Amino acid sequence: MTNHKYNEHENYASVKEIAELLEITSKKVPELITNLLNTLYSQKSASDMGKAVGTLYKELVDSGIPQEVAVQMAKDYMFSLKDVMKSFNDTHSEQQGE
Repeated sequence: MTNHKYNEHENYASVKEIAELLEITSKKVPELITNLLNTLYSQKSASDMGKAVGTLYKELVDSGIPQEVAVQMAKDYMFSLKDVMKSFNDTHSEQQGE
């Protein structure tokens, strides 16, 4: 058995390191969210989402799913994407103090 003295502080970051990490995070995370939202709400993103929903619908119908069910599944898919974007937007608004 090794005789290793355990230093309870050896695995902890210093207060200065934590402060630096929080400062970097507080600047970078809102910037990242803003860039993500700009990407999600762009004209290209809307076009891509429309194509994705249309492709999903077509694939469902082509595989034998009844049209009414395929429409509902495509709607659910679109709304789930919308919910993800709303969640990002809400988080961004909270961080901006809006």
